[in-house]
Amino acid sequence: MRPVLFGIVFASGEEREKFEHIYTQYKNLLLHKTYEILRDYTLAEDAASEAFLRIYKNLHKVDDTDSNRSIAFYVTIAKNAALTLRGTEHKKQTEEYEDDIADTRDMELEVLSGISSHAIYRLVDALSEELRSVFLLKFAYDMPHRAIGEALGISENNVTVRLHRAKKKLAQMLAKEGYVCESK
Repeated sequence: MRPVLFGIVFASGEEREKFEHIYTQYKNLLLHKTYEILRDYTLAEDAASEAFLRIYKNLHKVDDTDSNRSIAFYVTIAKNAALTLRGTEHKKQTEEYEDDIADTRDMELEVLSGISSHAIYRLVDALSEELRSVFLLKFAYDMPHRAIGEALGISENNVTVRLHRAKKKLAQMLAKEGYVCESK
């Protein structure tokens, strides 16, 4: 019967001992390296586990388990596993964000189709100067946040905050005038 550890079937007891030694000696190091990249303990554990599976698949490349070259090899595998996982997580978040944007655009088009341009101008004019200028630069002139910030002498983050406030205020005004139901 061949030795089994972590669900891995080893070709020999020697291979198992080699892997056990690497795991025991370097599990904390690899977990630390994956955490540095992911900043989430659960994801870091997943990445470290993936790294050990990759190390096992490449165990034949490791002669001296404790040499600097071998340690660098383990760390490189762990970093790559963390970066791959981070890319996967980022892609999921981006897809969710894009879905939210699409839903928002659909709602905006539906609302705007039922309102006259005169009513829209009147409502935008009712915004404070601080909100109106950012809103118009973004939606009337299609300027990016960075350019709006430079034009108004404010940070990009401040542009984003003001746009959010302007949209929220316009939504309240539209609801008050009966164009849409105000959402919470």
